[in-house]
Amino acid sequence: MLAYLIRRLFAAAVMLVVIILVVFGIFFLVPRWAGVDPATMFVGKQADPAAIEAVRQKLGLADPIFAQVWEFFKGLFVGRTYSGGGDVTECAAPCFGYSFRNEQAIWPVLTDRFPVTLGLALGAAFLWLIFGVAAGVLSALKRGSLWDRGAMIIALGGVSLPIYFTGMLSLAIFSYGLGWIDGRYVPLSESFTGWLGGMILPWVTLAFLYAAMYARITRATMMEVLGEDYIRTARAKGLTEPVVIGKHAMRSTMTPILTMLGMDLGALIGGAILTETTFSLPGLGQAVLTAISDKDLPVILGVTLITSLAVIIANLLVDLLYAVIDPRVRLS
Repeated sequence: MLAYLIRRLFAAAVMLVVIILVVFGIFFLVPRWAGVDPATMFVGKQADPAAIEAVRQKLGLADPIFAQVWEFFKGLFVGRTYSGGGDVTECAAPCFGYSFRNEQAIWPVLTDRFPVTLGLALGAAFLWLIFGVAAGVLSALKRGSLWDRGAMIIALGGVSLPIYFTGMLSLAIFSYGLGWIDGRYVPLSESFTGWLGGMILPWVTLAFLYAAMYARITRATMMEVLGEDYIRTARAKGLTEPVVIGKHAMRSTMTPILTMLGMDLGALIGGAILTETTFSLPGLGQAVLTAISDKDLPVILGVTLITSLAVIIANLLVDLLYAVIDPRVRLS
């Protein structure tokens, strides 16, 4: 188990390094090859050549590419010093650089917004796991019943409807229409009840989409597992149906569910742009959307690396949970 964990951590570190190299090349080399100077993007097109050259020297954009990559890597662990034109700026580790638009360090911006996106992803994941898996299991056990048909019709609707439609519909009904939920985001540090009220609709909107997919996958997997020989053996030994379903069938059913959860949770942390935009949540999705419109490359780079790390960690945790959920899986 320890050897497996060490290998997976090493593979995750290598993957993160590769992602950094690829993303750094995309954001800082490809634009230059296309004739777009990052220094010009920093100071604006109307700036004089002297100002552009000063920024180029300060950001190290005039250095060889290997020196630029090394400075970026080093800045993540020990910080970085930007100097040029008599101006010296210290960027504490982990240094992702400075925004082209407001000249603020990227890391504080990410740490302010990441808890919002993480709370959105974890809350929605909890809801869609509970309701999606439960609906799928009941549909498999009551195959062909009215419940089965109704649950699958609702699941099909949940998969088909886009997030921005269900989000605006929930706001129109429960916030603007009935007035049951305020719908405005309040930081958790200010008020727990206000934070909870602002997150309920985003959670339900995301959970409705993902619970529909999980219900369909759970139903199909559970029906396949119930036909296995060891399930028939467990029933023949006289085990009660709750024990057969809860202890034996659910373990095998949860393996593909965990695989989906690892990918979906990691992708959701990096891809909740529509939900955050619909509900005006100040998370990473809003930050990267603004950065794209402003051509703020350091912010996009920082968000990309943070979300890549989240995907890697989520999949690592899922791999470790396989052996806990299903004893037939052995990590060696």
